[in-house]
Amino acid sequence: MSVQIFHDHPADRIPVKRRFGRLALYAALGLWAFVCLMPIFWTLTTAFKTAPDVMKGHILPWIDFKPNWLGWRSLGLSPDTIAEPSSVRGEFLKRFSNSAVIAVTASLLAVGLGGTAAYGLSRFDYKFGFMKNDDISFFFLSQLILPPVVLALPFLVLYKSMALLDTRFGLILLYTLSVLPIVVWIMKDQFAAIPSELEEAALVDGLSIWGAFLTIILPLSLPGMVSAFIISLVLTWNEYFFAALLTSTHANTLPVMVASQTGSQGISWWSMAALSFAAILPLLLVGILLERFIIKGMAAGAVK
Repeated sequence: MSVQIFHDHPADRIPVKRRFGRLALYAALGLWAFVCLMPIFWTLTTAFKTAPDVMKGHILPWIDFKPNWLGWRSLGLSPDTIAEPSSVRGEFLKRFSNSAVIAVTASLLAVGLGGTAAYGLSRFDYKFGFMKNDDISFFFLSQLILPPVVLALPFLVLYKSMALLDTRFGLILLYTLSVLPIVVWIMKDQFAAIPSELEEAALVDGLSIWGAFLTIILPLSLPGMVSAFIISLVLTWNEYFFAALLTSTHANTLPVMVASQTGSQGISWWSMAALSFAAILPLLLVGILLERFIIKGMAAGAVK
C-alpha cells in the first residue's frame, strides 16, 4: 500500500492570501467609515432625545430610547410647529442664509483668485525682490501659521474704521483671504500636473494665453477646482471665531447660533444637535453630489 503525500504549491496559496488581504482591507475601510459616520449619527439621534436620554448616553433609537421631536420643536421645525409662525425658525433661516451667502461667495472668490495665482506660479517665472516662485508659494502657505486670535485685534480695529462690522461683505472679504493660501497650494499642484505642451500647441493654433487657459487648462483642472471649492466651503461654513467677533445681529452665521445654545441653565443638547445636523446636512449633500469631482481631483494631483 503506497501513501502519496501532496505538498501545497506556493502558487496555490496566493488566492487565499489575496482574499484575506482584501477582507482585511474591507474591514479596515468599514471601521474607518464607522469612525467617520458615528459623530453624524450621534448628532442626528441626539436631536430626537430628551434630557434623560442624553444624560444616560442612549444611542440606538427605538431600542435604547423613544425618539422625540423636542430638539426640532425648539427650532420650530417639527411636524407640529412647521406650519405655525416661529421667531426661532425665522432666526435660524436668517443665520442659514448668512452662512450660505458668505461661505459660497468667499469660496468662489478664493477659487477664482487662487486659481489664477496658482496658474501663474506653475507656468511663469516670477521674481519679487529675493523671492522667486517657490518662495512666493511658501509665502502663501505660511499665512496659515498665524493663529486667528493674533489677527483678532487688527481686524476688529480695521473693520470698525471701515464700517464693515456686522456685515456679510466684511466676512466675505475675511474668509476669502483666510482660505486663499489653501486654494493656491492645491491648485498649483493641479496645474503642474497638466503638460505645458497642450498650451504651446494652442498658442501655435492662434489662441492667446487666456484663450488657452479657458478652453484647455480650465476644463482639465475643473476637478481640482471643485475639490478646492469644497474644502474652502467647509472651512468658511464652519468658521466660528471671526463670525462671533465681527458680527452681532445682522450677519451672524450658524456656528454662532449653535454656540448660543449654552446658557445659565446648562446646555440644550437636543437643540444644539438639531442645529448642528441642520448645519452639517448641506455640506453632506454637496459632498455627495460632487463626489466624482473630488475623486478626479485627488487622482489628478497624485499623478505627476
